[in-house]
Amino acid sequence: MSVLPLVPVLLCGGSGTRLWPASRAGFPKQFVPLAGGRSLLQHTLTRLEGLDTAGWVAVTNERHRFLVERQAGEVGIDRLRVLLEPMGRNTAPAIAAAALDVTRDGGDALLLVLPADHVVARPEAFREAVERGRGAAEAGTLVTFGVVPARPETGYGYIRTGDALAEHTGVRRIAEFVEKPDADTAARYVESGDFLWNAGIFLFRASRLIEELETHRPEMATRLRRAWQAGTPVAASDALRLDEEAFGAIAGESIDYAVMEETDRGAVVPLDAGWDDAGSWDALLRLQEGDGHGNVVEGDVALEDVSNSYVRSSGRLVTCVGVDDLVVVETPDAVLVSGRDRSGSLKRVVDRLRADERPETDLHTTVHRPWGRYTVLDLDPAFQVKRIAVEPGGCLSLQYHHHRAEQWVVVRGTATVTRDDEVLTVQPGESVAIPLGAVHRLENRGTGPLEIIEVQTGTYFGEDDIVRLDDRYGRSETGAEG
Repeated sequence: MSVLPLVPVLLCGGSGTRLWPASRAGFPKQFVPLAGGRSLLQHTLTRLEGLDTAGWVAVTNERHRFLVERQAGEVGIDRLRVLLEPMGRNTAPAIAAAALDVTRDGGDALLLVLPADHVVARPEAFREAVERGRGAAEAGTLVTFGVVPARPETGYGYIRTGDALAEHTGVRRIAEFVEKPDADTAARYVESGDFLWNAGIFLFRASRLIEELETHRPEMATRLRRAWQAGTPVAASDALRLDEEAFGAIAGESIDYAVMEETDRGAVVPLDAGWDDAGSWDALLRLQEGDGHGNVVEGDVALEDVSNSYVRSSGRLVTCVGVDDLVVVETPDAVLVSGRDRSGSLKRVVDRLRADERPETDLHTTVHRPWGRYTVLDLDPAFQVKRIAVEPGGCLSLQYHHHRAEQWVVVRGTATVTRDDEVLTVQPGESVAIPLGAVHRLENRGTGPLEIIEVQTGTYFGEDDIVRLDDRYGRSETGAEG
């Protein structure tokens, strides 16, 4: 049998809860820069360096597409196919959509399914585990990777291992999947040596997964195929929008329930590579090297008589004196102070803030767009002030607004401004008014940065007050992206 190409599939979901306030709904934890400047997503992309891969597939949504594409490009990933889900439907439809896509020309491939928000301290050990599972996956086995537990853990599901596969060294049959245990049961699992953490990482032939889904979840398979076939290619991007109506009719289900617990062809490769799901701030404290007092600090931080704490600043000076076992995270619009052992309570706080429609759960004050970024400097019921940075060659969509007028002052670079039938060149110190309802566009045709200060006046300043007439990045006609 010829060796099949290896296609990594990146699962890029997330609600922005577990590492709040650094993560938000519009900027989940896999995109948050960590120590060293790279995000969890970027660490996932570079984890496979040394393996021969045939391009990547990322499954995400419209809102996060440009974050995925930009962060992939920053680490040199230039072969990236993006599948856009209209809404979340758990991992089974996401992975199966990738399987349909890579077999669209009648070929086959090995899919290596990777959540985008995990930590692996020893990438070389991870790559070795992938190679151990490759022969079994080539032969039609559905392989998952079970993490050798470092401690009793009640927050993970477990896999009980069965007999070794005689023909594939280092691969064992799956005896059963078990749900998250209580503390006593978790301790027994670890002591027995027969149980592994279920990490949600998989390796299998794309064609084999499709066959299994058609056997065990035929209705899901039919609807998913319809959603993929009726999908819409995205202009100026190697991306496909899955059909909203067909995809919305799919019942959300994890790959574990839909396939892995149903098949008789499942197997597991034990993984001992320093894995963690980075599911809390406390986990990042555990995973990163601390100072002599057990503290991990990021950004502009000064400590005095502090121990075993995680302190992160995104800009302002943060000082802590005489405290222990704390998590302190500063962002421009929100600050978290928490006991290390209370990370499980963070979701309840964020859920309450969302119920109160607090904007701090959705976006940062600085928001990244395909053309650059903007930062909200001030917001009042009568006005909003932004700093807008447009990268060289960047161009906002041709658009108009129903509820606001805008005044632009150029502070750096040269702006090319379309305003109805005019095309204006605006230099630093000059300004241009965009009346309510005027069709307009901002563009940076230069080789250096363009920055403007934008003052909005009107009755509503939400990012969804956009009617988009033309967009070089292939975005929809209306929506919350400038």
